Amino acid sequence: MDRFKSIKLASVLGIIANIFLMIIKGIIGFITNSQAMIADCFNSAGDIFSSFMTFIGNKIASKPYDDDHNLGHGKAEYIYSMLISIVMGAMAAIVLKDSIISIFKKTNYEFSIWLIVVCIVTILVKLSLFIYTNKISKKLDNLLLEANSKDHRNDCVVTTLNLISCLLSLAGISFVDGIVGTGIAVWIIITAIDIFKESYDVLMDKSINDDTKNKVFEIINRNQEIKKVTHFNSTPVGYRYQISFSIFVDGNLSTFESHKIADDLEKEIAREIKQVYLSVIHVNPI
Repeated sequence: MDRFKSIKLASVLGIIANIFLMIIKGIIGFITNSQAMIADCFNSAGDIFSSFMTFIGNKIASKPYDDDHNLGHGKAEYIYSMLISIVMGAMAAIVLKDSIISIFKKTNYEFSIWLIVVCIVTILVKLSLFIYTNKISKKLDNLLLEANSKDHRNDCVVTTLNLISCLLSLAGISFVDGIVGTGIAVWIIITAIDIFKESYDVLMDKSINDDTKNKVFEIINRNQEIKKVTHFNSTPVGYRYQISFSIFVDGNLSTFESHKIADDLEKEIAREIKQVYLSVIHVNPI
C-alpha cells in the first residue's frame, strides 16, 4: 500500500501545483498575447489531466485481485495513460497551429514583467516536483512516477525556453515567441507519443526486458541441479510481470526433491527481482 499511497500523494501535489501554474500562465499569456506562454498554459492543463488520470488509474490499480480479475487491476494505470496521451496530443496540435500562424502573421504581443515572474515561479515549482518525484520513483522503482518526474524536468526546460523568448522580446525580437510556442507544442506531441507507445506495449503484453530476463537466468544458472530451461514466457501484470518456464532436473530425484528445487527458485526470484510478480515453474525429468 505504501507504493500506491506515494503515487497518490505525487498525483495530488501535481494537480494542485499545475492548477496554480495554469491559472497564472493563462491570465498573463492571454493579456500579453504570448503564444509561448499560452502554449505553456496548455502544457500545464495537460499536466493536470495527466495527474488526475494517474490518480484515478492508481486508485483502480491498487485494488487486489478478485474472481473476475485473477491478476489484479494493475493494467488500469496504462489504460488511463493511453487516454492521457491522446488528449495531450490533441491539445498540442491546436497550440501548434496557432503558434505557426503567429510566426508568419504579426500579432499584438505585449511584453510584461509578469511574463518573467511567471516563468521563474514555474521553474522553481517544477524543479521541486522533479526532485520529489524522482526520489520517490527511484525508491519504489515505479515507471509511472519516473515518467512524471521526467515530465516535470521537461517542463523546466520548456519554461526556460519561454523565459528566453520573453527576454528577447525586450530587444524587439518578438517572432521568437511563436517559434518557442511551436517548439513547446512539438515537445508535448513527442511526449504524448512516448506515453502512448509505453501504454500500448504493456496492454499488448510486451515481453519482459532483456536485462530483467538475464537476471532471472543468472539466478537459474546458480542451481547446478537444473540441467535445462525451456518455454520461457512473460506477461505484464500492471507495472510488474508474471513469468513462466520449464526446468529439467535429474529424473532420479523424488517428486518432493524436484519440486523443492522449483519452490526455492520461485522464492529466490521473488526476493531478488522486484519486477517479477509471480513465477510459474514446470518441472520435467531428464
